[in-house]
Amino acid sequence: MIKELQLRVSPRTAASMSDIAQHLAKHNEIPVNSIQGIRVLKRSIDARQRNVVINLKVRVYIDEPMTQDYLVPPIEYRPVDGKRQAIVVGMGPGGLFAALRLIELGIKPIVLERGKDVMQRRIDASRIQREGIVDPESNYCYGEGGAGAYSDGKLYTRSKKRGSVDRVLGIFVQHGAREDILIDAHPHIGSDKLPAVIKSMRETIIRCGGEVHFQTRVTRIMVDNGKVTGVETATGESFDGPVILATGHSARDVYQMLNDSGITLEAKGIAVGVRLEHPQRIIDQIQYHSVLGRGEYLPAAEYNFVTQVDHRGVYSFCMCPGGFVVPAVSEPDGLVVNGMSPSNRGSHWANSGMVVELHPEDLPNEFSKYGVLSMMKFQEEMERRAFVEAGNSLIAGAQRMKDFVDGKPSRNIPPSSYLPGVQTSRLDLWMPPFVANRLRKGFKIFGKNARGFLTNDAVVIGVETRTSSPVRIPRDAALLHHISIQGLYPCGEGAGYAGGIVSSAIDGERCAEALAEALKQPN
Repeated sequence: MIKELQLRVSPRTAASMSDIAQHLAKHNEIPVNSIQGIRVLKRSIDARQRNVVINLKVRVYIDEPMTQDYLVPPIEYRPVDGKRQAIVVGMGPGGLFAALRLIELGIKPIVLERGKDVMQRRIDASRIQREGIVDPESNYCYGEGGAGAYSDGKLYTRSKKRGSVDRVLGIFVQHGAREDILIDAHPHIGSDKLPAVIKSMRETIIRCGGEVHFQTRVTRIMVDNGKVTGVETATGESFDGPVILATGHSARDVYQMLNDSGITLEAKGIAVGVRLEHPQRIIDQIQYHSVLGRGEYLPAAEYNFVTQVDHRGVYSFCMCPGGFVVPAVSEPDGLVVNGMSPSNRGSHWANSGMVVELHPEDLPNEFSKYGVLSMMKFQEEMERRAFVEAGNSLIAGAQRMKDFVDGKPSRNIPPSSYLPGVQTSRLDLWMPPFVANRLRKGFKIFGKNARGFLTNDAVVIGVETRTSSPVRIPRDAALLHHISIQGLYPCGEGAGYAGGIVSSAIDGERCAEALAEALKQPN
């Protein structure tokens, strides 16, 4: 007999299959020697009360052997040599999952990626950290795997209505990710493990007859009579076919190219602010209601804060427990930070973006001249200002959290995970007032809600601006192609239709399906 049961157990019990078996036997009248196997199906932490508990959904095999079935069945990818082809521009999650879905649908993907492969890209990211040298084509934003490959690899999403999250997670597992991501409420691969998974996905694409071209930047979308015919690249090559445009949220030259070509774009709201870094022990103490922190059986604690200040949202973003702050720059004259966590989330620090919602109408009048690119230009200006304030370097400006709130200079900065280094800076003075003032008020609210959160043991590091695309590429709600150009499928974060790895992957699959359906139609 096989039963599926819901359990609420202590962290210690949840850490041991034998202890789970003992709990099942005691509370469900199952003889312990009848339990032949236990498979955990779902796992989450409930830390709302002082006694933290683990919620488990388990499948129990009683008096019959445990089978090795898949939580999500693997997908069979068949060869697409000689099939009709489609162009996929960008090799982040949107592009990767679009290419894999095209193969499932019998279409040959031609993937064009401006950056380097994921392993070479690691070298370029390290040079940014250690030498301050920025390759504008290969960095934390550009290259195989997209922005998520080396900025954490979190897989939590609320986009369940737009596609199958389990399907996406299953494809990650099929390509080498741990099966735990199918179980945990907040799944996470880690920036140390995700590159190998991405490489495996690329190998699937090539093995099935798809093409992958690195260091191939698209410079023109070719359009004839309102229909895409292909793309031209900086290498002088051209590729024919319909186009899935999945360039990520930092491809500013692509937005400029599209705008210059007369392709309709829209300015989109973004969020900007700082990266906030605490010692992880403080977050553990707050979230687990214990001066002892997380103890032996709990993971590094996370948090999620959101409030409204002066009619705009102020919230935490991309929280990285046990992580590091990294320089997410893609241009040599700017400074922007992000966060990442390795798979073990084992560093001494916790960080998250702390950002303020910003609408196009919130910008100073000087940005109106840029039209639909106004938000993008504002991002650039903030990053350049941070770079100048840092002495034209990547040694980021930082201020103790309470000093920032109180409008005081910080005499010194505690140790930080940010490898290029931090230096004292009055972020409260040089950041835009409509951002800094809302952050101050938001921090006060968060400090009241979580005692100990507002502390000078934490630092704010500037600036965080790449939370989402500053532009939306409008598309038909049903057919998913551009509103005025057939055969162009704006996709993922870069097009303004996703906000993370999983939602981008889902959107990539949807765009592939829409493209495949269009190819079935008579010309």
